Amino acid sequence: MSMRTPFSRVTGLGSARDGTSHFFAQRLTAIANIPLTLFLIFLIVTLMGRDQATIATAFSNPILAGLTILTVVSVAWHMKLGMQVVIEDYVHSAGLKLLAVIGNIFFSLLVATIAVVSVLLLGFGG
Repeated sequence: MSMRTPFSRVTGLGSARDGTSHFFAQRLTAIANIPLTLFLIFLIVTLMGRDQATIATAFSNPILAGLTILTVVSVAWHMKLGMQVVIEDYVHSAGLKLLAVIGNIFFSLLVATIAVVSVLLLGFGG
């Protein structure tokens, strides 16, 4: 099922060629981030003040590690989508806009990768 108008399907264009899917992806990640962030806050409060061995043992549980990774990926994706909208709306130079969007993608990917690798290293005892 496509959410595009008949005219946009014929011309192959939308406001940004994929505005509807971008809108729904941002809303979906926002909804997913509510329970995931609550889980992460609960986990952080529970593990606060514990030593590294206890925290590593907690993250060796695949459910905790998986939910933490899912939270990181969802938040990073949501961050990327939100910043992309800001860049597209407020950066008017085409070249600068392209560089900013590319930088946003790489920054979001870098943040998510570092966080996921950190959780995996902690869980596997690296």
